[in-house]
This record gives sequence, C-alpha cells and structure tokens, in this order.
Amino acid sequence: MGLAPIVALEIGTSKVVALVGEIREDNHIVITGMGEHASAGVRKGEMVDFENARICVKEALGAAEETAQVAIHQVHLALSGGSIQSLVNRGTIPITHPEEGVTQDDVDQVTELARSVNLPPDRQILHSIGQIFYVDGDRVARPEHFECATLALDMLILHAQNSHIRNTVRLLRNDLNLDVADTAFGGLCSALAVLTPEQKEGGVLVIDLGGGTTTYTAYAAGIFGAAGAYTIGGDHVTNDIALAFNIPRSQAEQLKRDRGSAIAEDTTPNQRITLPAEVGYPGRNVSLAGLHTVIHLRMTELFQLILRDIERKGISHQIGAGIVLTGGGAQMKGLIKLAERVFRAPCMVGRPVGFSGLATATEKPECSTAAGLLRYAFKNATVARRRRRFTDVVRGIFGT
Repeated sequence: MGLAPIVALEIGTSKVVALVGEIREDNHIVITGMGEHASAGVRKGEMVDFENARICVKEALGAAEETAQVAIHQVHLALSGGSIQSLVNRGTIPITHPEEGVTQDDVDQVTELARSVNLPPDRQILHSIGQIFYVDGDRVARPEHFECATLALDMLILHAQNSHIRNTVRLLRNDLNLDVADTAFGGLCSALAVLTPEQKEGGVLVIDLGGGTTTYTAYAAGIFGAAGAYTIGGDHVTNDIALAFNIPRSQAEQLKRDRGSAIAEDTTPNQRITLPAEVGYPGRNVSLAGLHTVIHLRMTELFQLILRDIERKGISHQIGAGIVLTGGGAQMKGLIKLAERVFRAPCMVGRPVGFSGLATATEKPECSTAAGLLRYAFKNATVARRRRRFTDVVRGIFGT
C-alpha cells in the first residue's frame, strides 16, 4: 500500500504556499495541488496577527484542496525566522571491548549522547543531524566493525524559540482544526528541493531569499555542515528604497520588481525614473543608479553576513559546487553576479529538482521550501516504515 498524499505548508512573510504531493513507486514526487495567498499578519517569518494569518492560510489551503481534489486535515509545517539557530555538539564514548570492533549499540549510544544538549528552557530542538564519526580521533563515514578505544560523533543541532513554534501550531490546530504532523526548518527544506547528490558531494551553499527572512544551508563533502537564519529579506530592500527616495512602500516594491538590480555599475549614467504622485506623496524623479545602489548595499551586507558565518564555521573553502540562490528574491537582476563577487564562487538560481505535476510549483524558486518539505516528509515516512535506526534516518534524509 502506498503512502497517502502529504500537504506541505509554508507561512512566509510575503506569501503562504501550500503544496499537495503524492509519491510513486519509484519514489518520484508528483505535485497534485497548490494554493498561494499573499501573507498578512506575518513579520520576519513569525506571526504578529492571528486573525489575518488565519485568513491567509485558510485561503491557500482551500486553493490547494480545490486543485488536488482532496480534503486537507493534516499538514507538515516549514519554519523560518531569526530565532532558528544551530550548534555542533560532540558526543564521545569509550569502547568496552575494542578488539571486538564498534557495534550498532555503540553507535546508538554515541548518537544519543551527541543529541543531548542543554538548551535554555525557551528553546526547542528542530533537527539533530549526524555529521562525522571519529574512531580514536580519525574521521570515518561508518564506524561499525572498526577496532578503537573511543568513538565520537559530531551532531548539528538546529533549535528554535518555543513560542514561535507553539504559536504557529496553535493557529493551525485551534483556529483551523488541522493536525500538524511534523515541523522542519525551511532552509533545510529548500536545500532538499533544489540540490542534487553531486552538488552536496562537491560542497554547496544554498541561500533562500524570502520576504522577511533569509536562510542558508551548506553541505561539505556530502555532509550537512552548517545552517543559519537572518531577519533580513526582500521587505527590507523595499523599505530601504522607500526611505531613500521618500516614496510609499507600494511604489518602492514596484520599483524593486520592475527596475531593480543588485549591481549598480550596469546602469546608464543619469538615467531617471518618473513616479506619479500618490496620496500623501508628491510625484518623484528617481535616479536609476541610486535605486541600484540602495539594493546593492543591502544585498552585499546580507551576503557578507552569510560569508562571515560560514568562514567562522570553517566551511567557506569547501563550497566547490558554488552558490545556489532560491526563494522569491532569487530572480532579482544582478543578484547572481553579486553573489559570485562576494563568495568568489559560481552561482545559479535553484528550482525544485526531481518533481513533476503542476508546472507552477515545480518551476518557481519561491516554491522550493514547500517542495522540499514534501520530500522531507515522504523520506521520513518511508524510513519509518522500514524501521531504520536513527543514524540511518539522518543519513537517508539529510545526506546524499
């Protein structure tokens, strides 16, 4: 018997996206339903108005139900926002009988120890992702059967603020009568959607550019190496434009979409844009070079924040497969060129890979998070059905 359809839900700052997916016998995911609705009541990836957010989510889910011809009672939820943080914890155990080699029980024991971290009471673990095993200090992919005195494991822990998770789940369960099957970090989901095994093995950085938040995930030698989230997104660029030229946000957003670029020097000198008057604002004459400079400064700042973070975590030199930009902001003019300059690596726009069905969902970078959440959920369900042990679960879902 196959797996039932799964619903992935992303409540973003700019847009709510709901995807319905089914999995074939060859593990290929077919997207059968999709719903989108402009967000309200969400700021920097977190809810600030329950009622407005409820209306937006209900509309998006209603559209997904209509296109997929299913009734939605359960969802998988993608989480973003600046409260999401990561740390690496190492667990180390002695091997009682070194001459017999490492056993599965030893692996289970060191895994549980590496997962055991003392977080503040207001934090909750989202994911525990096994990275590298060490036998007597030497790195190995699979430690079983090695003779050694000690076994260690590095575990990447992603954690978030309790209230952020609880408030979002409360909205879905109490206000919309939906069961939340699971939650997952949105940046991780995006990576699962857009990356190939070859990119992961070569080392790759995925940057998901949302309206209110930006997340990144990095793989090095096939291992999920680092992740981060920032409360900076496309809305901040819009706000910068509005303040720089004293224009309403609606005009600033339109300017960004229609004439924006992250590279300032591509502009013809003295070229200007005439803006009509709006209520409370006179007509304006805006320098195109000035517009591009405002965008350039904000996006350079964001990319440099990410670069410093991966440098601090020691993986910036392992990004051999380059940078992948995804999310709603990924298609801005000049952004690929800017990313290549900042990171000194090749860059491309990432769209969901290995999906079929609705073209509107499989071809748009802004659907990467929800598409990746479908993949995450189906892999989780498949692994659970096969009753694999924990270390196989983290390898199967997060590895190559």
